[in-house]
Amino acid sequence: MEEKLVSIVTITYNAEKEIGVTVASVKKQKLTGGMESGVEHLIVDGASKDKTLEIARREGREDVRIVSEKDKGLYDAMNKGLHLARGKYVLFLNAGDTFHSDVSLAAYLKAAEKNPDIIYGDTDIVDSERRFISPRHLSVPERLTRGSFKRGMLVCHQAFMVRRALAPDYDLSYRFSADYDWEVKCISSTSPDKCVNLHRVTIDYLSDGLTDNNKLKSLRERFEIMKRHYGVIPTVGMHLLFVPRMILRKVSRIGKAR
Repeated sequence: MEEKLVSIVTITYNAEKEIGVTVASVKKQKLTGGMESGVEHLIVDGASKDKTLEIARREGREDVRIVSEKDKGLYDAMNKGLHLARGKYVLFLNAGDTFHSDVSLAAYLKAAEKNPDIIYGDTDIVDSERRFISPRHLSVPERLTRGSFKRGMLVCHQAFMVRRALAPDYDLSYRFSADYDWEVKCISSTSPDKCVNLHRVTIDYLSDGLTDNNKLKSLRERFEIMKRHYGVIPTVGMHLLFVPRMILRKVSRIGKAR
């Protein structure tokens, strides 16, 4: 089986309204110097009953690889993606999410030439019409360490490219925040010197996903994950700091809406 430099993994289920922009975004990435042959786009589909697969084949890369079968949910499908991926690195770009520009992937591949373990960028939030809403409220740290995520999920999952050999399976005991737990585990398996900040927005994230629609449940899971990785006292202390931050965000949004 031919190894690639990077596998872009897209999870879908009845995503005919969202998949088109995602596969088109991957297809239009400008790659030079043989980079194109080092990329694969793998779609792991949960046996969709709509036109998801038809659109993916029509609007995606000619060599898009599609596996469609029933699964046990989002994170089970992500585990399948990890196991099926042929890339040295893996990047999850789910239905509705896109690269920020047509050179975003090239930035990841250029950084991969130095053989780091993790490569990451910033994220913008967009609506279903691809209109900019705001930057993600948590900015990526200049230097990524295990302690960085005590403050929350500072790097959006879609902007986090990791060496596949370093990546564990997603913990299926979490329904909404297994990606947060997964990123902490990935970071814990490497060192800050092996993590590269691209210093640019690389991903446009669609603000209507599973986690967005289950915000409270997701926050509860993240609290449990933080306790598990960082301890009870530090986690409670950080959450006391989260409250004024949330209030300030709400006040800011109200002010902008006026």
